[in-house]
Amino acid sequence: MLIRWLLRSTFATAVLCTLIAAGARAQDDARARLVAALLGETPLAADLHALTDGIGGRATGSPANLAAVDWAIARFQEAGVTARKESVQMPARWLERSATATIRGKRSFAPRIAASPFSAATPAGGLTAPLVDGGTGSPDDFVRLGAAARGAWALIETEELRDLDGLFREYNVTAEIEPRAAAAGVAGVVYQSSRPNNVLARHNAALGPDNRLPIVMMERDGAARALRLLRGGEALTLTVALELETGGPYETFNVIGEIRGATKPDEFVVIGAHLDSWDLGDGALDNGANVSMLIDIARQMQRLGLRPARTIRFILWNGEEQMMIGSWRYTQTHRAELDKHVMASSYDIGTGRIVGFFTGGRPEIAAATSTALEPIAGLGPFTQIDVPIVGTDNFDFMLEGVANLVANQESANYGPNYHARSDTYDKADLYQLRINATIAATVTWWYANAPVSWQRQTRAQVEHLVQETDLDDQMKAFNIWPDWEAGRRGRQR
Repeated sequence: MLIRWLLRSTFATAVLCTLIAAGARAQDDARARLVAALLGETPLAADLHALTDGIGGRATGSPANLAAVDWAIARFQEAGVTARKESVQMPARWLERSATATIRGKRSFAPRIAASPFSAATPAGGLTAPLVDGGTGSPDDFVRLGAAARGAWALIETEELRDLDGLFREYNVTAEIEPRAAAAGVAGVVYQSSRPNNVLARHNAALGPDNRLPIVMMERDGAARALRLLRGGEALTLTVALELETGGPYETFNVIGEIRGATKPDEFVVIGAHLDSWDLGDGALDNGANVSMLIDIARQMQRLGLRPARTIRFILWNGEEQMMIGSWRYTQTHRAELDKHVMASSYDIGTGRIVGFFTGGRPEIAAATSTALEPIAGLGPFTQIDVPIVGTDNFDFMLEGVANLVANQESANYGPNYHARSDTYDKADLYQLRINATIAATVTWWYANAPVSWQRQTRAQVEHLVQETDLDDQMKAFNIWPDWEAGRRGRQR
Protein backbone atom coordinates (compact mmCIF):
# COMPACT_ATOMS: atom_id res chain seq x y z
CA MET A 1 0.00 0.00 0.00
CA LEU A 2 1.22 3.50 -0.87
CA ILE A 3 1.06 4.90 2.66
CA ARG A 4 2.86 1.95 4.25
CA TRP A 5 5.59 2.39 1.67
CA LEU A 6 5.71 6.11 2.46
CA LEU A 7 6.18 5.46 6.15
CA ARG A 8 9.02 3.01 5.43
CA SER A 9 10.74 5.33 3.00
CA THR A 10 13.99 7.04 3.92
CA PHE A 11 12.52 10.37 2.91
CA ALA A 12 9.53 10.21 5.26
CA THR A 13 11.70 8.93 8.13
CA ALA A 14 14.12 11.82 7.67
CA VAL A 15 11.27 14.33 7.66
CA LEU A 16 9.78 12.94 10.85
CA CYS A 17 13.13 12.68 12.65
CA THR A 18 14.07 16.23 11.73
CA LEU A 19 10.74 17.61 12.91
CA ILE A 20 10.57 15.65 16.15
CA ALA A 21 14.23 16.33 17.05
CA ALA A 22 13.60 20.05 16.65
CA GLY A 23 10.44 20.01 18.77
CA ALA A 24 11.67 21.26 22.13
CA ARG A 25 8.92 23.78 22.56
CA ALA A 26 5.27 22.81 22.99
CA GLN A 27 4.12 24.27 19.69
CA ASP A 28 6.96 22.60 17.82
CA ASP A 29 5.99 19.31 19.38
CA ALA A 30 2.35 19.81 18.39
CA ARG A 31 3.35 20.60 14.83
CA ALA A 32 5.61 17.56 14.63
CA ARG A 33 2.83 15.30 15.90
CA LEU A 34 0.45 16.78 13.35
CA VAL A 35 2.89 16.22 10.48
CA ALA A 36 3.52 12.64 11.59
CA ALA A 37 -0.23 12.00 11.65
CA LEU A 38 -0.76 13.45 8.17
CA LEU A 39 1.95 11.18 6.76
CA GLY A 40 0.34 8.14 8.33
CA GLU A 41 -2.76 6.11 7.58
CA THR A 42 -5.62 8.59 7.12
CA PRO A 43 -8.87 8.68 5.09
CA LEU A 44 -7.53 11.34 2.70
CA ALA A 45 -7.51 9.11 -0.40
CA ALA A 46 -10.89 7.59 0.49
CA ASP A 47 -12.35 11.09 0.86
CA LEU A 48 -11.06 12.15 -2.55
CA HIS A 49 -12.44 8.97 -4.10
CA ALA A 50 -15.87 9.59 -2.53
CA LEU A 51 -15.94 13.22 -3.67
CA THR A 52 -14.81 12.60 -7.25
CA ASP A 53 -15.85 9.09 -8.27
CA GLY A 54 -18.80 9.07 -5.89
CA ILE A 55 -20.26 12.57 -6.44
CA GLY A 56 -18.42 13.74 -9.56
CA GLY A 57 -18.37 17.19 -11.12
CA ARG A 58 -19.84 19.82 -8.80
CA ALA A 59 -20.95 22.86 -10.79
CA THR A 60 -22.42 25.43 -8.43
CA GLY A 61 -26.19 25.19 -8.49
CA SER A 62 -26.25 21.53 -9.50
CA PRO A 63 -27.61 18.64 -7.41
CA ALA A 64 -24.08 17.22 -7.22
CA ASN A 65 -22.82 20.47 -5.72
CA LEU A 66 -25.43 20.40 -2.96
CA ALA A 67 -24.63 16.73 -2.34
CA ALA A 68 -20.98 17.72 -1.92
CA VAL A 69 -21.95 20.31 0.70
CA ASP A 70 -23.78 17.68 2.74
CA TRP A 71 -20.90 15.23 2.26
CA ALA A 72 -18.34 17.75 3.51
CA ILE A 73 -20.41 18.63 6.59
CA ALA A 74 -20.65 14.92 7.39
CA ARG A 75 -16.90 14.37 6.98
CA PHE A 76 -16.06 17.20 9.37
CA GLN A 77 -18.63 16.03 11.91
CA GLU A 78 -17.50 12.40 11.74
CA ALA A 79 -14.03 13.68 12.63
CA GLY A 80 -15.42 15.53 15.63
CA VAL A 81 -14.82 18.95 14.05
CA THR A 82 -17.54 21.57 14.50
CA ALA A 83 -18.96 22.37 11.07
CA ARG A 84 -21.77 24.37 9.56
CA LYS A 85 -22.93 25.50 6.18
CA GLU A 86 -23.27 29.19 5.49
CA SER A 87 -25.60 30.64 2.89
CA VAL A 88 -24.15 32.11 -0.30
CA GLN A 89 -26.31 34.11 -2.71
CA MET A 90 -25.18 33.46 -6.26
CA PRO A 91 -26.04 36.12 -8.84
CA ALA A 92 -26.94 33.93 -11.82
CA ARG A 93 -27.52 30.24 -12.52
CA TRP A 94 -25.75 28.61 -15.48
CA LEU A 95 -25.66 24.88 -16.22
CA GLU A 96 -25.24 23.06 -19.52
CA ARG A 97 -27.85 20.41 -20.31
CA SER A 98 -26.73 19.50 -23.84
CA ALA A 99 -24.43 20.85 -26.56
CA THR A 100 -24.15 19.62 -30.15
CA ALA A 101 -22.58 20.88 -33.35
CA THR A 102 -22.74 19.98 -37.04
CA ILE A 103 -20.38 21.37 -39.70
CA ARG A 104 -21.66 21.24 -43.27
CA GLY A 105 -19.73 21.67 -46.50
CA LYS A 106 -19.04 19.15 -49.24
CA ARG A 107 -19.22 16.62 -46.40
CA SER A 108 -20.86 16.97 -42.99
CA PHE A 109 -19.29 16.04 -39.67
CA ALA A 110 -20.27 16.52 -36.04
CA PRO A 111 -17.39 17.40 -33.71
CA ARG A 112 -18.03 17.37 -29.98
CA ILE A 113 -18.41 20.70 -28.22
CA ALA A 114 -18.86 22.09 -24.72
CA ALA A 115 -20.45 25.43 -23.91
CA SER A 116 -18.42 28.04 -22.07
CA PRO A 117 -19.98 28.92 -18.72
CA PHE A 118 -22.22 31.95 -19.16
CA SER A 119 -22.49 31.32 -22.88
CA ALA A 120 -25.80 32.48 -24.27
CA ALA A 121 -28.19 29.75 -25.34
CA THR A 122 -29.18 29.12 -28.95
CA PRO A 123 -32.73 28.82 -30.30
CA ALA A 124 -34.31 25.44 -29.71
CA GLY A 125 -33.45 24.17 -33.19
CA GLY A 126 -29.92 25.49 -33.02
CA LEU A 127 -28.17 28.50 -34.54
CA THR A 128 -26.90 28.03 -38.11
CA ALA A 129 -24.45 30.52 -39.59
CA PRO A 130 -21.37 30.59 -41.82
CA LEU A 131 -18.19 29.32 -40.15
CA VAL A 132 -15.23 31.62 -40.71
CA ASP A 133 -11.53 31.33 -39.96
CA GLY A 134 -10.91 33.65 -37.03
CA GLY A 135 -7.19 32.89 -36.89
CA THR A 136 -5.97 33.40 -33.34
CA GLY A 137 -8.57 36.09 -32.71
CA SER A 138 -6.09 38.94 -33.00
CA PRO A 139 -7.09 42.46 -34.11
CA ASP A 140 -5.50 41.76 -37.49
CA ASP A 141 -7.60 38.60 -37.86
CA PHE A 142 -10.83 40.53 -37.43
CA VAL A 143 -9.61 43.24 -39.82
CA ARG A 144 -8.91 40.47 -42.35
CA LEU A 145 -12.42 39.06 -41.89
CA GLY A 146 -14.07 42.44 -42.18
CA ALA A 147 -17.76 42.16 -43.03
CA ALA A 148 -17.49 38.36 -43.27
CA ALA A 149 -17.39 38.18 -39.46
CA ARG A 150 -20.83 39.73 -39.06
CA GLY A 151 -23.45 37.09 -38.36
CA ALA A 152 -20.90 34.24 -38.59
CA TRP A 153 -19.41 31.73 -36.20
CA ALA A 154 -15.74 32.73 -35.69
CA LEU A 155 -13.47 29.70 -35.22
CA ILE A 156 -10.41 30.57 -33.11
CA GLU A 157 -7.21 28.53 -33.35
CA THR A 158 -5.39 27.85 -30.07
CA GLU A 159 -2.02 26.65 -28.84
CA GLU A 160 -1.96 23.32 -27.04
CA LEU A 161 -2.04 23.90 -23.29
CA ARG A 162 0.84 22.21 -21.48
CA ASP A 163 1.41 24.04 -18.19
CA LEU A 164 0.31 26.84 -15.87
CA ASP A 165 1.95 29.52 -17.97
CA GLY A 166 -0.16 28.38 -20.90
CA LEU A 167 -3.27 28.46 -18.73
CA PHE A 168 -2.70 32.05 -17.60
CA ARG A 169 -1.98 33.04 -21.19
CA GLU A 170 -5.24 31.44 -22.29
CA TYR A 171 -7.24 33.45 -19.75
CA ASN A 172 -5.61 36.70 -20.82
CA VAL A 173 -6.09 36.03 -24.54
CA THR A 174 -9.77 35.07 -24.31
CA ALA A 175 -10.48 38.20 -22.26
CA GLU A 176 -9.33 40.19 -25.30
CA ILE A 177 -10.86 38.02 -28.03
CA GLU A 178 -14.48 37.97 -26.87
CA PRO A 179 -15.09 41.75 -26.70
CA ARG A 180 -13.32 42.01 -30.06
CA ALA A 181 -15.57 39.34 -31.57
CA ALA A 182 -18.70 40.97 -30.15
CA ALA A 183 -17.67 44.31 -31.65
CA ALA A 184 -17.24 42.60 -35.04
CA GLY A 185 -20.86 41.39 -34.85
CA VAL A 186 -20.22 37.65 -34.86
CA ALA A 187 -23.06 35.22 -34.25
CA GLY A 188 -20.87 33.28 -31.82
CA VAL A 189 -17.33 32.21 -30.93
CA VAL A 190 -15.88 28.72 -31.31
CA TYR A 191 -12.55 27.97 -29.62
CA GLN A 192 -10.45 25.06 -30.78
CA SER A 193 -9.85 23.02 -27.62
CA SER A 194 -6.36 23.63 -26.32
CA ARG A 195 -6.32 20.17 -24.75
CA PRO A 196 -4.67 17.21 -26.49
CA ASN A 197 -6.46 13.99 -27.44
CA ASN A 198 -9.74 15.78 -28.21
CA VAL A 199 -10.39 16.47 -24.53
CA LEU A 200 -12.98 19.19 -23.90
CA ALA A 201 -12.85 21.78 -21.13
CA ARG A 202 -14.75 24.84 -19.90
CA HIS A 203 -13.66 28.44 -19.36
CA ASN A 204 -16.02 31.16 -18.20
CA ALA A 205 -17.06 33.58 -20.90
CA ALA A 206 -14.85 36.60 -20.32
CA LEU A 207 -17.80 38.87 -19.43
CA GLY A 208 -19.36 36.29 -17.12
CA PRO A 209 -23.13 36.74 -16.63
CA ASP A 210 -22.99 39.91 -18.78
CA ASN A 211 -22.01 37.89 -21.85
CA ARG A 212 -24.56 37.79 -24.69
CA LEU A 213 -22.77 35.57 -27.24
CA PRO A 214 -22.98 31.80 -27.69
CA ILE A 215 -19.43 30.58 -26.96
CA VAL A 216 -18.25 26.99 -27.23
CA MET A 217 -15.10 24.88 -27.18
CA MET A 218 -14.72 22.33 -30.01
CA GLU A 219 -12.60 19.18 -29.85
CA ARG A 220 -9.13 19.91 -31.15
CA ASP A 221 -9.01 17.58 -34.14
CA GLY A 222 -12.47 18.52 -35.39
CA ALA A 223 -11.63 22.22 -35.21
CA ALA A 224 -8.32 21.61 -36.99
CA ARG A 225 -10.17 19.80 -39.79
CA ALA A 226 -12.55 22.72 -40.18
CA LEU A 227 -9.69 25.22 -40.29
CA ARG A 228 -7.89 23.22 -42.99
CA LEU A 229 -11.05 23.13 -45.09
CA LEU A 230 -11.64 26.86 -44.67
CA ARG A 231 -8.03 27.65 -45.51
CA GLY A 232 -8.35 25.44 -48.57
CA GLY A 233 -11.16 27.63 -49.82
CA GLU A 234 -14.21 25.51 -48.91
CA ALA A 235 -17.30 27.30 -47.58
CA LEU A 236 -18.67 25.84 -44.35
CA THR A 237 -21.69 26.42 -42.16
CA LEU A 238 -21.98 25.52 -38.50
CA THR A 239 -25.10 24.64 -36.53
CA VAL A 240 -24.77 24.78 -32.76
CA ALA A 241 -27.56 23.75 -30.40
CA LEU A 242 -27.11 24.64 -26.73
CA GLU A 243 -29.67 23.69 -24.12
CA LEU A 244 -28.84 25.57 -20.94
CA GLU A 245 -30.37 26.03 -17.51
CA THR A 246 -30.11 29.70 -16.68
CA GLY A 247 -31.81 32.10 -14.32
CA GLY A 248 -31.44 34.73 -11.68
CA PRO A 249 -30.10 34.64 -8.13
CA TYR A 250 -30.16 31.44 -6.10
CA GLU A 251 -28.79 30.07 -2.82
CA THR A 252 -25.87 27.74 -2.28
CA PHE A 253 -23.51 27.22 0.67
CA ASN A 254 -19.95 27.46 1.90
CA VAL A 255 -18.89 24.79 4.41
CA ILE A 256 -17.02 26.02 7.49
CA GLY A 257 -15.21 23.63 9.82
CA GLU A 258 -13.79 25.23 12.93
CA ILE A 259 -11.28 24.44 15.66
CA ARG A 260 -11.72 27.08 18.33
CA GLY A 261 -8.69 28.92 19.63
CA ALA A 262 -7.58 28.24 23.19
CA THR A 263 -6.36 31.72 24.15
CA LYS A 264 -7.38 34.03 21.27
CA PRO A 265 -10.65 32.53 20.04
CA ASP A 266 -11.82 35.82 18.53
CA GLU A 267 -8.83 35.93 16.16
CA PHE A 268 -9.05 33.85 12.99
CA VAL A 269 -6.80 31.99 10.58
CA VAL A 270 -8.60 30.82 7.45
CA ILE A 271 -7.37 27.93 5.31
CA GLY A 272 -9.53 27.40 2.24
CA ALA A 273 -10.10 25.32 -0.87
CA HIS A 274 -13.06 25.43 -3.23
CA LEU A 275 -15.62 22.66 -3.18
CA ASP A 276 -17.24 23.45 -6.53
CA SER A 277 -15.87 22.39 -9.90
CA TRP A 278 -16.96 22.34 -13.49
CA ASP A 279 -18.82 19.27 -14.58
CA LEU A 280 -17.10 17.78 -17.61
CA GLY A 281 -14.70 15.91 -15.34
CA ASP A 282 -14.88 15.03 -11.66
CA GLY A 283 -12.97 17.99 -10.21
CA ALA A 284 -10.11 15.97 -8.69
CA LEU A 285 -7.22 18.38 -9.27
CA ASP A 286 -9.48 21.43 -9.35
CA ASN A 287 -10.06 21.23 -6.50
CA GLY A 288 -11.17 18.03 -4.79
CA ALA A 289 -7.64 17.06 -3.80
CA ASN A 290 -7.21 20.18 -1.70
CA VAL A 291 -10.71 19.87 -0.25
CA SER A 292 -9.75 16.41 0.98
CA MET A 293 -6.45 17.77 2.26
CA LEU A 294 -8.16 20.46 4.35
CA ILE A 295 -10.59 17.98 5.86
CA ASP A 296 -7.70 15.69 6.74
CA ILE A 297 -5.71 18.47 8.43
CA ALA A 298 -8.74 19.39 10.55
CA ARG A 299 -9.38 15.71 11.31
CA GLN A 300 -5.84 15.11 12.57
CA MET A 301 -5.76 18.28 14.66
CA GLN A 302 -8.98 17.19 16.33
CA ARG A 303 -7.86 13.58 16.78
CA LEU A 304 -4.62 14.68 18.44
CA GLY A 305 -6.41 17.15 20.69
CA LEU A 306 -4.34 20.08 19.39
CA ARG A 307 -5.60 23.52 20.39
CA PRO A 308 -4.19 26.49 18.52
CA ALA A 309 -4.10 29.89 20.15
CA ARG A 310 -6.31 31.39 17.43
CA THR A 311 -9.43 29.89 15.91
CA ILE A 312 -8.76 28.04 12.65
CA ARG A 313 -11.53 28.06 10.08
CA PHE A 314 -11.31 25.34 7.43
CA ILE A 315 -13.52 26.74 4.67
CA LEU A 316 -14.70 24.91 1.58
CA TRP A 317 -15.80 27.65 -0.77
CA ASN A 318 -18.62 27.49 -3.26
CA GLY A 319 -18.98 29.49 -6.47
CA GLU A 320 -15.22 29.86 -6.90
CA GLU A 321 -15.45 28.88 -10.56
CA GLN A 322 -18.07 31.57 -11.04
CA MET A 323 -16.00 34.64 -10.08
CA MET A 324 -15.07 33.59 -6.51
CA ILE A 325 -18.53 34.39 -5.20
CA GLY A 326 -18.41 32.20 -2.07
CA SER A 327 -15.33 33.87 -0.58
CA TRP A 328 -16.64 37.30 -1.59
CA ARG A 329 -19.88 36.64 0.27
CA TYR A 330 -17.92 35.46 3.31
CA THR A 331 -16.03 38.77 3.49
CA GLN A 332 -19.38 40.58 3.34
CA THR A 333 -21.06 38.38 5.96
CA HIS A 334 -18.06 38.52 8.31
CA ARG A 335 -17.02 42.12 7.65
CA ALA A 336 -17.26 42.98 11.35
CA GLU A 337 -14.68 40.26 12.10
CA LEU A 338 -12.18 41.05 9.34
CA ASP A 339 -9.93 43.15 11.59
CA LYS A 340 -9.44 39.94 13.59
CA HIS A 341 -8.55 37.81 10.56
CA VAL A 342 -4.81 37.26 10.87
CA MET A 343 -4.39 35.21 7.70
CA ALA A 344 -6.44 33.72 4.85
CA SER A 345 -4.76 31.07 2.70
CA SER A 346 -5.93 29.28 -0.44
CA TYR A 347 -4.90 25.95 -1.97
CA ASP A 348 -6.04 25.56 -5.57
CA ILE A 349 -3.41 24.14 -7.95
CA GLY A 350 -3.98 20.41 -7.81
CA THR A 351 -1.36 18.09 -6.39
CA GLY A 352 1.81 19.65 -7.76
CA ARG A 353 4.58 20.13 -5.17
CA ILE A 354 4.23 23.29 -3.06
CA VAL A 355 7.36 25.36 -3.68
CA GLY A 356 6.38 28.45 -1.72
CA PHE A 357 3.57 30.98 -1.54
CA PHE A 358 2.28 34.06 -3.28
CA THR A 359 2.21 36.61 -0.47
CA GLY A 360 0.12 39.41 -1.95
CA GLY A 361 2.59 42.27 -2.32
CA ARG A 362 3.23 42.47 1.43
CA PRO A 363 6.90 42.03 2.38
CA GLU A 364 6.05 41.44 6.04
CA ILE A 365 3.90 38.45 5.05
CA ALA A 366 6.61 37.06 2.78
CA ALA A 367 9.06 37.21 5.70
CA ALA A 368 6.59 35.67 8.16
CA THR A 369 5.79 32.83 5.77
CA SER A 370 9.48 32.06 5.31
CA THR A 371 9.77 31.84 9.08
CA ALA A 372 6.74 29.54 9.23
CA LEU A 373 8.38 27.19 6.74
CA GLU A 374 11.76 26.98 8.50
CA PRO A 375 10.92 23.81 10.50
CA ILE A 376 10.29 21.92 7.24
CA ALA A 377 13.06 23.45 5.17
CA GLY A 378 14.06 19.95 4.13
CA LEU A 379 10.89 19.75 2.02
CA GLY A 380 11.97 22.85 0.08
CA PRO A 381 13.55 24.94 -1.10
CA PHE A 382 10.65 27.34 -0.64
CA THR A 383 10.52 30.74 -2.31
CA GLN A 384 7.90 33.36 -1.60
CA ILE A 385 6.68 35.39 -4.58
CA ASP A 386 5.54 38.68 -3.15
CA VAL A 387 2.94 39.71 -5.72
CA PRO A 388 -0.86 39.89 -5.60
CA ILE A 389 -2.73 37.34 -7.72
CA VAL A 390 -6.34 37.02 -8.88
CA GLY A 391 -8.16 33.83 -9.70
CA THR A 392 -8.87 32.05 -6.44
CA ASP A 393 -10.33 32.58 -3.00
CA ASN A 394 -7.60 34.76 -1.51
CA PHE A 395 -8.81 37.58 -3.72
CA ASP A 396 -11.55 39.25 -1.71
CA PHE A 397 -9.53 38.97 1.48
CA MET A 398 -6.77 40.88 -0.34
CA LEU A 399 -9.22 43.59 -1.45
CA GLU A 400 -10.42 43.79 2.15
CA GLY A 401 -6.85 44.32 3.38
CA VAL A 402 -6.52 40.91 5.07
CA ALA A 403 -3.14 39.20 4.85
CA ASN A 404 -3.43 36.35 2.37
CA LEU A 405 -1.48 33.46 0.85
CA VAL A 406 -1.87 31.26 -2.21
CA ALA A 407 0.17 28.08 -2.40
CA ASN A 408 2.54 28.22 -5.37
CA GLN A 409 2.72 24.72 -6.82
CA GLU A 410 4.61 23.02 -9.59
CA SER A 411 2.51 22.64 -12.74
CA ALA A 412 2.69 18.82 -12.69
CA ASN A 413 -0.36 17.67 -14.68
CA TYR A 414 -2.63 20.54 -13.64
CA GLY A 415 -2.75 22.58 -16.85
CA PRO A 416 -3.84 19.94 -19.40
CA ASN A 417 -6.51 18.60 -17.02
CA TYR A 418 -7.78 21.99 -15.85
CA HIS A 419 -11.59 22.27 -16.19
CA ALA A 420 -11.38 19.26 -18.49
CA ARG A 421 -13.09 15.91 -18.87
CA SER A 422 -9.77 14.35 -17.85
CA ASP A 423 -9.79 15.89 -14.35
CA THR A 424 -10.42 12.60 -12.56
CA TYR A 425 -9.31 10.76 -9.42
CA ASP A 426 -6.49 8.87 -11.13
CA LYS A 427 -4.73 12.16 -12.00
CA ALA A 428 -4.14 13.01 -8.32
CA ASP A 429 -0.64 12.39 -6.94
CA LEU A 430 -1.63 11.06 -3.50
CA TYR A 431 1.96 10.85 -2.29
CA GLN A 432 2.62 14.52 -3.05
CA LEU A 433 -0.78 15.50 -1.68
CA ARG A 434 0.24 14.14 1.72
CA ILE A 435 3.50 16.06 1.60
CA ASN A 436 1.56 19.18 0.64
CA ALA A 437 -0.70 18.55 3.63
CA THR A 438 2.31 18.71 5.95
CA ILE A 439 3.34 22.02 4.40
CA ALA A 440 -0.15 23.52 4.59
CA ALA A 441 -0.61 22.30 8.17
CA THR A 442 2.77 23.69 9.24
CA VAL A 443 2.05 27.14 7.82
CA THR A 444 -1.50 27.21 9.21
CA TRP A 445 -0.37 26.10 12.66
CA TRP A 446 2.35 28.75 12.72
CA TYR A 447 -0.07 31.56 11.82
CA ALA A 448 -2.55 30.27 14.39
CA ASN A 449 0.02 30.59 17.18
CA ALA A 450 2.72 33.11 16.25
CA PRO A 451 2.98 36.74 17.37
CA VAL A 452 1.50 39.11 14.78
CA SER A 453 3.35 42.22 13.64
CA TRP A 454 0.97 43.25 10.85
CA GLN A 455 -2.53 44.67 10.64
CA ARG A 456 -5.36 44.70 8.19
CA GLN A 457 -4.62 47.19 5.43
CA THR A 458 -6.70 50.31 4.92
CA ARG A 459 -8.59 51.13 1.74
CA ALA A 460 -5.79 53.55 0.82
CA GLN A 461 -3.18 50.81 1.17
CA VAL A 462 -5.21 48.43 -0.99
CA GLU A 463 -5.63 51.16 -3.61
CA HIS A 464 -1.85 51.69 -3.57
CA LEU A 465 -1.36 47.95 -4.16
CA VAL A 466 -3.69 48.12 -7.16
CA GLN A 467 -1.88 51.15 -8.57
CA GLU A 468 1.65 49.85 -8.08
CA THR A 469 1.17 46.31 -9.41
CA ASP A 470 -0.61 44.62 -12.31
CA LEU A 471 -3.56 43.84 -10.06
CA ASP A 472 -5.81 46.08 -12.16
CA ASP A 473 -4.97 44.16 -15.34
CA GLN A 474 -5.63 40.85 -13.58
CA MET A 475 -9.01 42.07 -12.34
CA LYS A 476 -9.94 43.22 -15.83
CA ALA A 477 -8.96 39.83 -17.29
CA PHE A 478 -11.32 38.13 -14.81
CA ASN A 479 -14.07 40.75 -15.33
CA ILE A 480 -13.91 41.77 -11.67
CA TRP A 481 -12.65 45.31 -12.23
CA PRO A 482 -16.16 46.84 -12.53
CA ASP A 483 -17.12 45.54 -9.06
CA TRP A 484 -13.96 47.05 -7.54
CA GLU A 485 -14.30 50.32 -9.44
CA ALA A 486 -17.94 50.69 -8.39
CA GLY A 487 -17.14 49.95 -4.74
CA ARG A 488 -19.12 46.72 -4.65
CA ARG A 489 -16.02 44.67 -3.89
CA GLY A 490 -13.25 45.50 -1.47
CA ARG A 491 -12.71 47.50 1.68
CA GLN A 492 -14.92 50.55 1.91
CA ARG A 493 -12.58 52.75 3.94
